[in-house]
Amino acid sequence: MATDKASSEPLKEDDEIAQLKVSLQREKAAKRKMYSYLVKIADELKSLRNESEQLIEASEYARKAWYEGGMWRGPNVLPGAAGQHAKSSYGSSDNNSDDDVGDGGRAEVESTKMGMNGPSLVPRAPVSLSDLFLDLVTVTAFSRIGAAIQARGTVDAPILAYFAIFWQIWSKEASYSTRFDTTDISSHLETLLACFALLAGSLSAYSDFYSAGCTRIMAMAMFVAMLHVLLHARVWYWFSEGGSPESVNYAVKRYAVFITVANSLESLTWAYGCSLPQDSEWRPWVILVGIILNLRLPRGFMPNDFHAACSKRGVLFILLLGYNIQSIVGVASPYFNYWEPSWDQYTFLFLSCFLLFMIKLLYVDDTSSISPLDHALLYNRAAGFCFYLGNFSLLVFTTVLGSGLNLLTQSFLAAAAALPSDAKNLVCGGFAAVVFSIQFIKSMHIRRVPTNASHERMFFTAYFTQFIATVGIVFITARMCFSRESDNGILALMMVNEIVMLAVIVCFSIVLVGLSWLDEAIELRIYKDGAEANQFRVQPFGFWAFCKHDEPLQLEAMALERSRAARLAVRSPLLGSSVMSFTSPTSFGSGQMYNSFGNLGGSIANLGGAGGEV
Repeated sequence: MATDKASSEPLKEDDEIAQLKVSLQREKAAKRKMYSYLVKIADELKSLRNESEQLIEASEYARKAWYEGGMWRGPNVLPGAAGQHAKSSYGSSDNNSDDDVGDGGRAEVESTKMGMNGPSLVPRAPVSLSDLFLDLVTVTAFSRIGAAIQARGTVDAPILAYFAIFWQIWSKEASYSTRFDTTDISSHLETLLACFALLAGSLSAYSDFYSAGCTRIMAMAMFVAMLHVLLHARVWYWFSEGGSPESVNYAVKRYAVFITVANSLESLTWAYGCSLPQDSEWRPWVILVGIILNLRLPRGFMPNDFHAACSKRGVLFILLLGYNIQSIVGVASPYFNYWEPSWDQYTFLFLSCFLLFMIKLLYVDDTSSISPLDHALLYNRAAGFCFYLGNFSLLVFTTVLGSGLNLLTQSFLAAAAALPSDAKNLVCGGFAAVVFSIQFIKSMHIRRVPTNASHERMFFTAYFTQFIATVGIVFITARMCFSRESDNGILALMMVNEIVMLAVIVCFSIVLVGLSWLDEAIELRIYKDGAEANQFRVQPFGFWAFCKHDEPLQLEAMALERSRAARLAVRSPLLGSSVMSFTSPTSFGSGQMYNSFGNLGGSIANLGGAGGEV
């Protein structure tokens, strides 16, 4: 018995030692996990602190008086533009030296604050009154082009060339105002001179290539190009010290040099065109070269404020639609019976307004409806260039449609005996081209389809239904445009008179709007919210999905996407990241690299599933 007790005691001690070792190992493992969680929490809190500092600085920038720093102060990079540049804080004329970049710690903090390491949480400022005034002047210039189309009854080469020149002048001003602060007097003066030049040039929109009016338009383009030479030379002067190749100041310097050289070549081209005789056969070619020199690759050298640029495009398009409505009412005024209007007059004006409203619904507001990762401008530079061409085409043919509606209004209220061919061609052709342009712009973006096979079939069915219906409606309206008066059949029935033709086009637009909402309706039926849809709709689909994406543009899009998600997550600083669209490992491919709290939540869930508690 004594020996048995002596032998059992060492066994108990060995068991206790083994149990202690196991408990120590568990405790060490728990402490290691706890330490890793604390490190992640500390990193997240550091990121939140930097984001809060950025919001404070952005709000201070927004509340700053326009004369602060001097009425004639040097150019300042907008926070929204500098926030997309990696590894540096935004530069300004007052702080365009990179003395602090050498300090690794501070440079890293500034990089996190305004660069790609963290979201760019800059509040979106509304369109400024100066920009709105420029948009009104630009739409007025477009309306002069529309009056020339209305007078000629067709679209010829001079009309397209002059429209491109006017649109490129607006693009120059928008390009500068989405990168630099424009509240100082020098920027206001430059915008005012550009508006004066644009108005003066628009008065010659009726001219052909071989006239004095064409010379005046080329002189106007040369004057605006010289304005931007001086404007960007001034930017280069303030940022001439440059800095490290990764800094914002260096990118601003390169951008200023490129734009200055490009505008100098453009101004020389326009000067040469003005010096040519009016009957010279080289004048159209000089105009073509001037337009080509004004083309820019999207987001080259220096990114702009992405959301501000999207807003400017949308505002310009809506103003153009509004001016078309105002023009229709103006044309109808001499013929409209304001005391006892007939139902036909009410119906015609209602259909005209309804058609333009349907086009507004078809227009893609890419400010927030499209993920930055899927936007053409942030996926591929070739896709971005085609996107700009699509927007130019949309503005041109919206103007053509407005001119046709003016002729149609005049014909209807004047009680013309037959439907004028010019009005029919401009309305039907303009509508077909507007629909095609909108669908072309949509096709430049990347679309996402579900990974589930049955859901994928539903979405492909919706996509191809939209495609077939759009092609069919564009084909029918194009046939209506090119039909002859002697033709019979269903096309002739669609164009019996002005109201019937307008009603048919309005019905087509209603069908297109309904089909454009088809994929959203399917998404709402399958998924409970957008966050769940983003987890399953990850497979890229579209024309550019088969092409290689631009890595720097996609990195910029990821920062913008996290910025958009962070603005939505306002309930709690710590719980906010858990509701972002990046919590899923399959959301946008590599979204987890920008959401450490999403990874932390997944780790905790895995730990709980393994039976452990924290």
